[in-house]
Amino acid sequence: MIFAVGFSVLDVLVMTLLTEYRKVNSGEVRIAPMDARTEALQDAGMDPRLDRDMSNCSIARTLEVVGEKWTILILREVWYGSSRFGDFERVLGCPRNLLAARLRMLVEEGILATETYKEPGSRSRPKYVITPKGMDLVPAVMGLLQWGDRYRADPEGPAVLTRHRGCGAHVDAQIRCERGHAVQAEDVESVPGPAFRMRPAE
Repeated sequence: MIFAVGFSVLDVLVMTLLTEYRKVNSGEVRIAPMDARTEALQDAGMDPRLDRDMSNCSIARTLEVVGEKWTILILREVWYGSSRFGDFERVLGCPRNLLAARLRMLVEEGILATETYKEPGSRSRPKYVITPKGMDLVPAVMGLLQWGDRYRADPEGPAVLTRHRGCGAHVDAQIRCERGHAVQAEDVESVPGPAFRMRPAE
């Protein structure tokens, strides 16, 4: 099964992240003062939303790993059940050298792992399996799938449907707090974390 996203996968990811970033900078999503130091900076005319140090942003660091079209599409195919280089090449149409580089990077990052398989009369070859670290990216891929189904699908509907193996019900990605409440994007408040810091004064 193939989700016909094409070049829009990276576009969707970037647009989603930029939307959330703009919400933060516009004040729609609030970043609360962290401590007296931050309040003092506010009094001095510095805005913790705009003057924070972004060098350790988790979104930016994640995009360094998966923020490229072929990487996301490889993860899609692994999630759909592909595991062999030839399968990826056939489905994706990705140039061989680029596909090899992306698979190597995903293995180096611990998102995929390799296992050896051998068909009768052929030499041993590696196949690629998703790791627990890679499985943690599935909700992000699900989110892209849902967005594409809603805004980019063909008139007759989406190319792929996701179902719970246990009961057959439709599966979707949702935002929930740790107490189990379903949360809308406008109800999310961003607050400084333990590694929050302000950008050094120029």
